[in-house]
Amino acid sequence: MRIVRDDLTHPDVIALLEFHLRSAFENSPPGSVFALDLTGLRDPAVTLWSAWDGEDLLGLGALKRLDDDHGELKSMRTAPAHLRKGVAAAMLDHLIAEGRARGYKRLSLETGNNAPFAPARALYERAGFAPCGPFADYVDTDFSRYYRLDL
Repeated sequence: MRIVRDDLTHPDVIALLEFHLRSAFENSPPGSVFALDLTGLRDPAVTLWSAWDGEDLLGLGALKRLDDDHGELKSMRTAPAHLRKGVAAAMLDHLIAEGRARGYKRLSLETGNNAPFAPARALYERAGFAPCGPFADYVDTDFSRYYRLDL
């Protein structure tokens, strides 16, 4: 597996991001989707990485700079054909290492609290992320779960 900084132009990357957004809307109540679309991911504060095996896209993950000390994980998604192969864990390790390299003191994320988001919550908790309150511009809802990792 190779993880590379992505320029958001490969058709497979765009298709996986569109799948990610559709899934978020299908599995979340109205007003509770904070996944970034292509425009949001092209913001200079956001860096996206893609994971590959040859020409096969395995997954995605992004890191958004909130300030000099704080980053947010965004757009974590494994391609459906590659679930339970360690893709998400490898991408998460990469994003944590990148956060440390950038000098962030903490990483945060928002995810859902229902069953479709359970594997994501388990992944983050295994990596040491702890529940916390809303951060940045998030407003607490019954649906959202927030996590942070002190680096």
